[in-house]
Amino acid sequence: MILAVCPLSRLDAHLTAHAPSHVVSLLSPTALAPDVADVERLHLVFHDIAEPREGLIPPDAAMVGALLAFAGGWDGARPLLLHCYAGVSRSTAAAFILACRLAPERDEAELARALRALSPSATPNPLMIALADAALGRDGRMIAAVTAIGRGADAFEGEAFAWDLDQ
Repeated sequence: MILAVCPLSRLDAHLTAHAPSHVVSLLSPTALAPDVADVERLHLVFHDIAEPREGLIPPDAAMVGALLAFAGGWDGARPLLLHCYAGVSRSTAAAFILACRLAPERDEAELARALRALSPSATPNPLMIALADAALGRDGRMIAAVTAIGRGADAFEGEAFAWDLDQ
């Protein structure tokens, strides 16, 4: 099972490279959803914020639930591609969330370290992580794991990566 992650600017290249069956777009309300054909699609619209702020749309439990449900319909035969604008916060949070959902026997800290190794700039959105931790009944372990890897390296855009959950 492969989770592919990229910034919006590299989406076309990664659609070609990975030929995913499922695509998740995590974008701000002002960003247009890219046209992606011949895949199952989930488009979540919210601002990349760590806590609710007036005038901005935070991620919420329903959005995290939609992400988890969407992954439940993925058979893993072809990659699932996740992207946000920069490939640093929302998409890496979604990848970590899905890794925890799809590999429940694996330790959250191990998965967070694997994410860091794949993406030195990954800075998973902490509100998304907290919501998923609650939804998956992880008792704070997802939050602690992401806190332990700390903020990623400064970057305008994250490096694209493919995470093979079977390894």
